[in-house]
Amino acid sequence: MSNMATEILAFILSVSGWVLISSTLPTDYWKVSSIDGTVITTATFWSNLWKTCVTDSTGVSNCKDFPSMLALDGYIQVCRGLMISAVCLGFFGSVFALVGMKCTKIGGSDKTKARIVCLAGFNFILSGLCSLTACSLYAHRITSEFFDPMFIAQKFELGAALFIGWAGSVLCILGGVVFCFSMAEGFTESRPQYTYAGAPSFVSSHPKTNAKAKPSAPKGSPDYSDSSRQFGKNAYV
Repeated sequence: MSNMATEILAFILSVSGWVLISSTLPTDYWKVSSIDGTVITTATFWSNLWKTCVTDSTGVSNCKDFPSMLALDGYIQVCRGLMISAVCLGFFGSVFALVGMKCTKIGGSDKTKARIVCLAGFNFILSGLCSLTACSLYAHRITSEFFDPMFIAQKFELGAALFIGWAGSVLCILGGVVFCFSMAEGFTESRPQYTYAGAPSFVSSHPKTNAKAKPSAPKGSPDYSDSSRQFGKNAYV
């Protein structure tokens, strides 16, 4: 029962992290910058992996998609690939987890289900690492441009999507690690337990001898039983 509860906890952590990672892809605010006026903010610039936009003080947004994938900066292409890989790995990890968990009726024997659960945990760990790498790479680019005194273009700050991605990555990694630990418990529980009952004693393994049995004759004494019977037969002849 404890192993089943551990797997359910790991499933909740991993799936929650996967949902957070998936929600970062369509999220608008990966990086944000604002231009302040004398009283109110006149415009807010924000960008994600797919487009860049500007929102004025009235709330009207004008967006422009990135024109060509080949013309993009290298770090954006890498972040796109890593985030899509993280979402795909999390999806397959969820399927493997549903098959391998002990609370489900599919997957085969306990040993096979433990291996499937380990595979699910490995997928979730990879998903968390991909998302963590993508968010960290994007954040490093923003911070390096922000603190670079020679960078004269518009500077941006970290957006909310990065923090959501980091949180989802940590949850996925934690859930995957718990899944891998539950595999070891599954192998331990499925292993047959043998108890040592002790070696059988010599007396218990042999039939009990009759305590009142007639003692056998000594080795060197002659045996007169056959001759006495033969003598009895000749006496009646």
